[in-house]
Amino acid sequence: MQKLFLLVITILLASFTSTYSPSKQFPSLSLKTLQGQNFSLEKAFAKNKLTVIDFWATWCGPCKKELDALKGLYKEWKNNGVEIIAISIDDSQQLNKVMPMVQQKQWEYTILSDVNKQSLTKLGFSSIPQTYIINQKGEIVYSHPGYTPGDEKELAKKINSLLQ
Repeated sequence: MQKLFLLVITILLASFTSTYSPSKQFPSLSLKTLQGQNFSLEKAFAKNKLTVIDFWATWCGPCKKELDALKGLYKEWKNNGVEIIAISIDDSQQLNKVMPMVQQKQWEYTILSDVNKQSLTKLGFSSIPQTYIINQKGEIVYSHPGYTPGDEKELAKKINSLLQ
């Protein structure tokens, strides 16, 4: 009985730790711009010192708050070689709401679409917002689920430490 309990605990721990590990390679995703053009994340990772990937949707209140909070940090980050790519997981029926929202909120980030939600499967997350920092090699160096006000300060600290 005790061996069975230990086996179950070991399997549970293994499943939790396998969903994210530092320096895990960011998966290849087939993403499109809002104009319908293919977009290569690998090229974006290579040209930036760091890339912040933020998964969001138009119906997600915390997602919009997070992207609004990042707007104030974006110009400084961009000057330091950090790009923000916001990837909408809105389905094809909701996709027409993305561009008007981006324009209204004046988000200057690169906005991509993952209508098939392949990112959720390949990265193993189930809720948004979900934020990653990716280095030039395409490795995930930081991951953070959800958003509460002030999380952007933690993200800024992590970016500053990675840039040094």
